[in-house]
Amino acid sequence: MVYASVHAASAAEVPGHRFYSFKDASRKNKLAFFVVVLRMFWILLRERPDVIVTTGSGPALICITLGRLFSARTLWIDSIANCKELSTSGRKAKKVATRCLSQWEEIAKENSIEYWGRTL
Repeated sequence: MVYASVHAASAAEVPGHRFYSFKDASRKNKLAFFVVVLRMFWILLRERPDVIVTTGSGPALICITLGRLFSARTLWIDSIANCKELSTSGRKAKKVATRCLSQWEEIAKENSIEYWGRTL
């Protein structure tokens, strides 16, 4: 099992596992976005994952998109914070991810994605 996060301190939560950190970036900052793309590509090239699971963000969208190029199955779980509508990244992930789900049943129905129940 390998973990990656924009929060380097999260490595302490997964002792004994490989952990990668990367900068957060949005499409508004083209240079930072490009750096994240390169970092994600390097991580995927090194790890060659079979499955990628993410709770979503811009960098996570990059990861699952690149992951599909590596034939990884991908699961996008739209954030619990998005209780009124599917996130922008979630709408894009819906087209790329192997499976896409929301933690809110109503949002899942409205967006033709899966609902497996709420998480804590």
